Amino acid sequence: MVSAVGQPRLMAIYEQIFALYGRTVAQVLLTRADLADRRRYLNARNTLTALIKHNILPIINENDTVATEEIRVGDNDNLSALVANVVEADLLALLTDQPGLFTADPRTNPDARLVEEVTEAEIPCAIWEAADGNGSQLGTGGMVTKLQAADLARRSGTVVVIANGMDPNVLVRLVNGERLGTRFTPAISTLESRKRYILSGRLAPGQIMVNKGAASALKRGGSLLPVGVTQVSGEFERGDTVRVIDINGRELARGLSAYSSADLARLCGHHSDEIESLLGYDYGDEAIHRNDLVLL
Repeated sequence: MVSAVGQPRLMAIYEQIFALYGRTVAQVLLTRADLADRRRYLNARNTLTALIKHNILPIINENDTVATEEIRVGDNDNLSALVANVVEADLLALLTDQPGLFTADPRTNPDARLVEEVTEAEIPCAIWEAADGNGSQLGTGGMVTKLQAADLARRSGTVVVIANGMDPNVLVRLVNGERLGTRFTPAISTLESRKRYILSGRLAPGQIMVNKGAASALKRGGSLLPVGVTQVSGEFERGDTVRVIDINGRELARGLSAYSSADLARLCGHHSDEIESLLGYDYGDEAIHRNDLVLL
């Protein structure tokens, strides 16, 4: 109830402040369930991508009015790591009241040293131990949740920095590449992370046949457009992983379909600018976007 009352007031403040800089803001409320379900994940990603494309700044928070214990993320640090994965962010900045992560609690141990960079594939146990209990009295998280978020985000190919939010122009400086706080290098590239997800995910009982032109475009790194689709077989839903085959039945690729099998069957051979008139809506110009496609 309190969240329901507070959210519009919070957004009103964001709107007033960003209006000073001529920026439009939007509110996006998420739960863990929104990011665990593949179709809802895609819907969230499409919404965030569209906002960014139109130069609108999304203000993201957990949907506390409907979230239960089973679907709560619980803290904004881990929520930010999940969002970084959704939008395939290059950089995740976790701001705190400390200059970064220390080898011990700097408020009680004068010998504590700043950990400037973490490059190991697995974050060392000593760092986890140092983060335990090193938190602010504000918010639901602490240094441990920031470390959890950093570990999650770097496994999706994102650079993570834990820095002091009170440092002047801290975000601008981080975006410009200045070394501040504690930097975590990615454990895997974003592309490799996506490929692993597609190849290891459940394969839907369906496939998409493409013509020679589309096959050539895929091999050159292009997306699969409806005009290149000649036949759809089996049943699958939007967001499912499907096989892409050529006219000889040879598997060319696997990818996440932007449309269900029923919708894609109606779009076969049609140009992308016809999608909305044929379906009454559209989820983008591509049947499978190149970022959601793995060539075999």
